[in-house]
Amino acid sequence: MTITDRPAVHKAVSAAALGNTMEWFDFGVYAYLAGTLGKVFFPSSSPGAQVVSTFATFAAAFLVRPLGGLVFGPLSDRIGRKRVLAATMIMMAVSTFAVGFLPTYNTIGFAAPILLLICRLVQGFSTGGEYAGATTYIAEYAPDTRRGFLGSWLHFGAFVGYALGSGRGGPAVR
Repeated sequence: MTITDRPAVHKAVSAAALGNTMEWFDFGVYAYLAGTLGKVFFPSSSPGAQVVSTFATFAAAFLVRPLGGLVFGPLSDRIGRKRVLAATMIMMAVSTFAVGFLPTYNTIGFAAPILLLICRLVQGFSTGGEYAGATTYIAEYAPDTRRGFLGSWLHFGAFVGYALGSGRGGPAVR
């Protein structure tokens, strides 16, 4: 049985769940604002095509998630999980911040959806690294008998992030 320090376990689980909440909040806001994002970043040929394009861009972030885990997992082993987790959260925050400042399709044309796609790919890549790293981080701190329960807080963080993202709701201010 692994001997653990309760305050250190609590801090590790809380930090990992909070980071996961932040990452999934960003995904949630994007999903709930898909209609508005479609109007802003894609050509106005068809509202349906705009929404489909927005969700295709949303899906692209999920496609690169495994790559984030493959890159950041070994990096965490070499330089430490805390540093990599901080880096992935910063990547997510910067790319989300950048989406808020992207020019619209009417302003720069086809470059707007390409820039949006790049931001989404960075978000997916960072989430893949964050989630895999946070899972391992919790497992390293958790006592053997509570590892599963404490690891479940990552899923709770994802739920809270999406719930907070849905609370954002409404049209984006542009």
